[in-house]
Amino acid sequence: MLSFKHNSWFIRKVVCWRAVASIAWSVLLTPITTALFVFLSRFNLLHPIQWISDSLALLTASSTIFSLVLLSGVVLVIGFFNLESYTVVPCIPCTRIALLGKVLHPRQCMHSLVHSSVGMLVSWCAAITIGGRYRTLSSPCIQTESGDPSQMCLNEYHLLMLLSGAFMGYSHSLLGLVHNMNYVSFPVIQQYKYLWFKGSLPLVVKCSAVQSMYALRNYLVLYFFFGHAPKTWICRTLNLQEDSSLHGLDTLAGLLDLSLLYHLWISGTFLLFTWFITVLLFRVYVSEMYSFPVQPSFAEEAEECLSKILPCKEPAIMKFLALQDLCLLSQHSATRRLEVFSLSQPGGHPHNWNAISKECLSLLAELTQKLVAHHDAVASNGRAKSQSNSGSETKSWSSVSSGAVDLPKTPHPSIYLKTPGSVFQRSSIGKLQSPLTIPFTPDLDSPFSSPSIRRLTALQEPNSPWFNAVQSPHVMRRGAKLWSASTDSQSNGSTAASPAPVPAASPPPASQKPSFLAQWLQNRKEQVKSFMAKRVLVMYLFNKLPEATSQSLFADSQAHIWALEGLSHLVAASYSEDRFGVVQTTLPSILNTMLVLQEAVDRHFKLPHASSKPLRSTCSMGDSSYKTLRFSVRAALKTSIYRITKTFGEHLNAVQMSADHRKRLQQFLEYKE
Repeated sequence: MLSFKHNSWFIRKVVCWRAVASIAWSVLLTPITTALFVFLSRFNLLHPIQWISDSLALLTASSTIFSLVLLSGVVLVIGFFNLESYTVVPCIPCTRIALLGKVLHPRQCMHSLVHSSVGMLVSWCAAITIGGRYRTLSSPCIQTESGDPSQMCLNEYHLLMLLSGAFMGYSHSLLGLVHNMNYVSFPVIQQYKYLWFKGSLPLVVKCSAVQSMYALRNYLVLYFFFGHAPKTWICRTLNLQEDSSLHGLDTLAGLLDLSLLYHLWISGTFLLFTWFITVLLFRVYVSEMYSFPVQPSFAEEAEECLSKILPCKEPAIMKFLALQDLCLLSQHSATRRLEVFSLSQPGGHPHNWNAISKECLSLLAELTQKLVAHHDAVASNGRAKSQSNSGSETKSWSSVSSGAVDLPKTPHPSIYLKTPGSVFQRSSIGKLQSPLTIPFTPDLDSPFSSPSIRRLTALQEPNSPWFNAVQSPHVMRRGAKLWSASTDSQSNGSTAASPAPVPAASPPPASQKPSFLAQWLQNRKEQVKSFMAKRVLVMYLFNKLPEATSQSLFADSQAHIWALEGLSHLVAASYSEDRFGVVQTTLPSILNTMLVLQEAVDRHFKLPHASSKPLRSTCSMGDSSYKTLRFSVRAALKTSIYRITKTFGEHLNAVQMSADHRKRLQQFLEYKE
């Protein structure tokens, strides 16, 4: 999201001006959409000449011009909210309670309130434009109980139109949150802004009409059951009467009016179309490519060059556009590639290549660490962790950076941590091998996990108060489930020995024992968790959504895709364009990082729900491309490795790497992956 307190030259010079341009075009298109709405609202197939003449007369009326001014103000408000809430990394709640928390967040409540108010204003403009029985909120009574002809009655048609706009505005805000409508994605194929906008217009019209129909259905159901409440409140507040000679619109006879349903639907379509056009133009302008200089021409442009922009974390839109520019220059600009491979003068150091490659490798290593941590957490749920885990971690990570060539140092201290051994190889307890577990065991991080499972897992944790504690007979009987024979032992036909019993430890000193109050509170806490875990509604809200969890891991993976493509294209181009051999010094690190990432990605896709394609969403302006980013990462990673192996061929046998990585790389050289 955009923070106006962020003092960034890119926000001030690029993003804000692009947003202003998109809002200006939205305002310029408002008269055209209003004219279309006028013609459709006065639709009369039996009298076409009268229909056209009435529409043209209405377009030049003062009420329509005043409505245009108000609609332009509405477009400005919607454009401001688009600029304030856009993001390039979607927020994906992994539980239903997290989604409920997003809906009830004060920022979202304010967003919904403003959109409801603005939607009511648009509906008021639509009612004024249509005219007739929708024009005013009050009208002279036809028949009253008191018999006073000057008594004013409530015009329920106008009220129904206003409330429909408020409901449409709230539905738009809520669906925008659920479908991540504020997410700005970047097109795979670069297009001109006009062509992109023109090609997206049919989708905007379709989504506006379909969502207006569904929202109208839900609104009429609510008004049928609860419509008397706002009607009574308006009558009491404005001292109006209800006309007894007319059918109330909160009845079946009142709602079964085809003309009323058509005008409500066309007004909702006009409202959503106006807002969707604003969203579409904002996406078109903000996601437009931006060319960063590789080498600054002047000293004041040093902070705006590509090697300085890539390591920046904020704003995220600047980092994404910089990676997009890197991907494009690596494919289509030989002149800018030579600037990347150039040496600094004086000194002769490849500062540009070092900075670019270091940041790209850091991004790939960050994704590897996330996947490894997620897989390790899933694999260890409900199982006792191995005491020799640290040794296996060291052994596993040593295979990544074995030899004289190590991964480049980066300014991010948490990137090149040791890979947990339970992910890349099987952890051992003595001579016993334990395979990876399936992710259908209780989640230890969940607030409703069983205390017995936590104590059982804590038996192998050195820092746990349950470490080396005596197991009860009930726990020992579960030993067959906690330890199993290795694959090698089973294949050889040998029987694995049972794990050695854990010796009894001496009780901790009195100073380390928890107090009675702390122990009592802990027991009550566990009892509450155990009680809540048996409630179906609570578990429905707190259970993790596997599909959403996998999507959240790859939520920002568009940056990793560009890093992979940019690196691989630069490495492939260096075979003929790198005169100084600056790329060859980091080629082992690049290959090792890509191979480790591919191993982590392959293991992630073996988890349930990770390899399942998401269902096609209903017609919505929300961009759902983030749901398939994990598949794009896998394809881009394999393509990048093949691009390098195809260019260098058998020369890669001279690159120093571990035996496992060399074996995997040989599969790519032989086109067997």
